[in-house]
Parts: sequence; structure tokens; C-alpha cells
Amino acid sequence: MSYIPPFTISDSILDLVSQISEHIGKLSTLGQTISTPQLRKINRIKTLVGTLQIEGNTLTEENVTAILDGKRVLGNQNEIEEVKGAIEAYKHLENYSCTNLDDLLLAHKRLTQNLLNTTGKFRHVNVLVGSHIAPPHTQISLLMQQLFEWLSETNLHPLIVSSIFHYEFEFIHPFEDGNGRVGRLWQTLILYRWKEIFAYLPLESIIKENQQAYYDAIEASTALGESTPFIVFMLESILETITTTPQDTPQVTPQELRLRKVLSFCEVPKSRKEIQEYVDMKDRKHFKEVVLDVLLADGLLKMTLPEKPQSPKQRYVKK
Repeated sequence: MSYIPPFTISDSILDLVSQISEHIGKLSTLGQTISTPQLRKINRIKTLVGTLQIEGNTLTEENVTAILDGKRVLGNQNEIEEVKGAIEAYKHLENYSCTNLDDLLLAHKRLTQNLLNTTGKFRHVNVLVGSHIAPPHTQISLLMQQLFEWLSETNLHPLIVSSIFHYEFEFIHPFEDGNGRVGRLWQTLILYRWKEIFAYLPLESIIKENQQAYYDAIEASTALGESTPFIVFMLESILETITTTPQDTPQVTPQELRLRKVLSFCEVPKSRKEIQEYVDMKDRKHFKEVVLDVLLADGLLKMTLPEKPQSPKQRYVKK
């Protein structure tokens, strides 16, 4: 391996990794998951709001929910576009390869579409981030290739790897804008590749609640010349996320039960007619609005022919 980011595995890091792993293990043993589409949607919205508000976006959970549901929202157009970009980027979380640099560029393009002229491309200018002089733009391509090479080859625990990557990415600051959002997205992706539950744990929301400590950890790591303080902060945030996120909704509504039933039925591709008959709904328009559109919008169901939504051969399958 040609490049290894500087860090130190401290006793506190090992203890946090152990605690997080123990909590994850208990959830798996007890069969507990963030199981309902409703709760997954709630947590995804918290994630989106958290990662955007860290960067100064003022839109609320209610605003983001409305945009996610395709409703019109009044407000600053750039902030609305930031929400739409974040929704699009996180919607594809399960399709990204965390070790593929092209996928990261694609995620940035989705995040910053309609916001930047350089969307999906590394910056071509030098920047000062607070008191940190980011590496010259001429070095970004090499530095990112080295970082992804390390990410592909390291045998460290994913909890530690994701935190190191997040810090190193912010240190390089490869884009003109959107670096914080992409860094947080990619840490979530690395964690998701370890344990799928992280796709719906609102880690970004916990970071927002501890925003100053987040910045302080980045600055402390930069001053120290290694990512150790940032690793500790992120592991503490992950532990807090796991221990404070509800694992199920207290009361399951008839609609929630119906959506669960559809997802279970669509483990293998099914037609619209098959699904509608399975849940015994007579009105096709109503079925589309309250079942198909909801599950598709939440990213829990997908079309087998997305480029031909009206095709008679269209089928729907659980993601």
C-alpha cells in the first residue's frame, strides 16, 4: 500500500468500537431492525435535514418531507435545490460502491446538480477552509486516488476506516462546494457496507446536534497531524446514534401493515395487477397513490424497467 493515512489506535477508540459492535450484535440477536417504511422514512428525513443544516440550510423536517413527497415548498431556491440534490444522492446509497471513485463523483453530481458549474468534478482553484490551507488543486486527483487505494486495501475495522476516510476527505477538500455533505454520505456508505442498518440510522442528525464538536475534532486532527481526535468524535456519534434511535414505531397502522405486506410479497418481481390483487384494493388510482408511489418514493420498491414506467411488462421488486 503506497499511502497510509496517519492515525493512532487509542484505548478509547478500541473501547468505542467494542461498545458499538456489542450494540449492533444485540440488535441482530434480538431480531430488532428499523423495520417499518414509516420509521425508515422518518430517519432518512432526519439524515437529510442534519447534513444540510450543518452547511447552513434553514429548511425544516416538514419542508424536506414535503419536497420528498413531491409537494411545492416556498423558500430560498438554492436551499430547495440542495434538498432535492441530497434526496437524489441518498436515494442511490445502496447502489454506490464505497471503493469506486467514479461513484463518489456521481454522488457529488447528484448532490450539487443545478447548484454548481463544476458538479461532479474536482475543484480547479486553491482554497482556504477556515485556517486550513487545503492541498493545491493540482494534487487532488493523485490524493484522491491514493485515498481510494488505501480504502480498497485496508484491513482495519469499518468503524475506524469510515472515520479516517471522512477526515482525510475533508482535509483534501476536493470540490469547490459540497465536501461536507459528500464526506458524511461516504462515511454512512462505508458503514452500510459493513452493516445494512446504517442505511437508516440518522448519523448526520447526531453530528448536527454536536456541530461545534464536529468542527473542533477536525481542527484538532489537523493540528495534531493525524485523524485520531476525529475518529473518537465519530465513534462517539455513531454510538449515540445507535443507542438513541428508535428501533420500531410504537403503533403500527393498517397502512403500515399493508406496505410491509407488499414489500414481503415483492421479494421477487411482481406486476402492478398482482400486487393490487394481493392487498385486495379495487381502485387502481388509489392503489397507485397510497401504495406504489409511496414505496417507490421511499426507495423501498423499484421498477424492473425504470426507463419505461408505463410498460405492460413492468414489474416491481423490493430493493
